[in-house]
Amino acid sequence: MNALKRKQLLLYFSWIVSVVATLGSLYFSEIRGFIPCELCWYQRILMYPLALMLGIATFNNDFLVKKYVLPMAIIGWFISLFHYLQQKVPGFAAIKPCASGVPCNTQYINWFGFITIPFLALTAFTLIIIFMLLIRPQKSVE
Repeated sequence: MNALKRKQLLLYFSWIVSVVATLGSLYFSEIRGFIPCELCWYQRILMYPLALMLGIATFNNDFLVKKYVLPMAIIGWFISLFHYLQQKVPGFAAIKPCASGVPCNTQYINWFGFITIPFLALTAFTLIIIFMLLIRPQKSVE
């Protein structure tokens, strides 16, 4: 497989991951009725634009989108990790007695004892980061 085709596939897979993550979050909130917590909203704020940006970049073969996608995905990764730790590590969640809304340590799903919604977001951000890092810049011919 030539380098251009490989980069196109990596961009395409990144876009698919971001679309699945976006649709998954909408499914959980709009169909299942799970109310997003504050950290869920931050993860959505970072994931939803990635679906649009990566979609446009995929259809235009714009590999320079990497410099915009990576910072957003890395920030989203850290938020997802922090959120997951709040859910799974006892004593990690901050005590907010006057907080309104859903607490961030609420686990709407808990598949196999470790897969929660923040874990799914963490996985999506991880895949996007890996795919973006595998897109290497074109070597200049001098």
